[in-house]
Amino acid sequence: MAQDLVHGVADDRFAAAREAFAANFAEGREIGASVCATVGGETVIDLWGGWADAARTRPWRRDTIVNVFSTTKTMTALAALLLADRGDLDLAAPVARYWPEFAAGGKDRVTVAQLLSHSAGLPGWREPFSQDDAVDWDKATRLLAAQAPLWEPGTASGYHAYTHGFLIGEVIRRVTGRSPGTVFRQEIAEPLGADFWIGLPEGEDHRVAELVQPPGPAPEAGAVEMAEIPSIAFRDTRPDGSRAWRVDVAQTRTRAWRGAEIPSVNGHGNARSIARIHAVLANGGAAGGRRLLSEAGARRVLEPQIEGPDLVMRGIGVRFGLGFALAPCALLPVTPPSPNTVFWGGGGGSLAVIDLDARTSFAYAMNRMDRALMGEERSFRVLRAIWAALAA
Repeated sequence: MAQDLVHGVADDRFAAAREAFAANFAEGREIGASVCATVGGETVIDLWGGWADAARTRPWRRDTIVNVFSTTKTMTALAALLLADRGDLDLAAPVARYWPEFAAGGKDRVTVAQLLSHSAGLPGWREPFSQDDAVDWDKATRLLAAQAPLWEPGTASGYHAYTHGFLIGEVIRRVTGRSPGTVFRQEIAEPLGADFWIGLPEGEDHRVAELVQPPGPAPEAGAVEMAEIPSIAFRDTRPDGSRAWRVDVAQTRTRAWRGAEIPSVNGHGNARSIARIHAVLANGGAAGGRRLLSEAGARRVLEPQIEGPDLVMRGIGVRFGLGFALAPCALLPVTPPSPNTVFWGGGGGSLAVIDLDARTSFAYAMNRMDRALMGEERSFRVLRAIWAALAA
């Protein structure tokens, strides 16, 4: 029965990966999902299945897209890497070179690379800032420019769950004069023919799958794994006076959310578009017959920036490169074929993994959210099957 819910193609070599994907439906782990993998720039798995809504009335189709939360960060980082490769952006330079107001609060030495590696000490907003405020670009960036870091920048990472995209995005905007979503669309998505959006046009709303909240109370501070950091009013005030930022998936169904550019968390796409875009990094800067970066520019993603217990993710040890985490890492409990592997994912279960030596890209996107900070056994089991096939 689950096999009937799965559509698309998988090379015979990756039959076990297709079976693993189908098992997610058979075991009741999924409502709707997509998975895609490329090897050497060629698509070897492109599967989708299930339903685009909780009521199971709309099939998940080939062109269904979904909000993938923090997998969006990988797209914003790629846009910054592209500008750096062209010489328009110096990742080692102070952010204030491009965004003068950012120097306030003792941040004059914070570098662009520290923004990319979640080590700038700006994991949230000190001033009250709600999920509704996340659609207000000027407010989000103005408050971040004014506040002081919560720790000495460059000494530790502390996952910048929502702020990351505004920080990198504002640098991109200052450098190019265009919004980060526009730069991403014009310079990356359109040249590659990739159906991924940061700022979704209203005409695409009919293709969006409905996210389904995890069972139980809504997770606080973005995910239950997130630690509280004193003095960050990163949260709404509740009626009892306490504070919590509840990520309400109902808001993701609004036009205001979908149409805004929130380059940390509101990207819309599917596994095919994510894997197609990251095939650029997997294949030395080129994919689909288009070269976007030099090979050296693509491999900059591997440059280590910070390593150690993350101050926000409850002390989980993470190695961050430029915009991606570096494997091996506790957040990716699957052993990659090569150490030159980068990844990141989104709250609820989406995932992007790129092995620059094996020249592979992998992506998973779904609408049934889990409480995991990123990735989850649904995607990991498919990824294991793919890597086992490559090693055979």
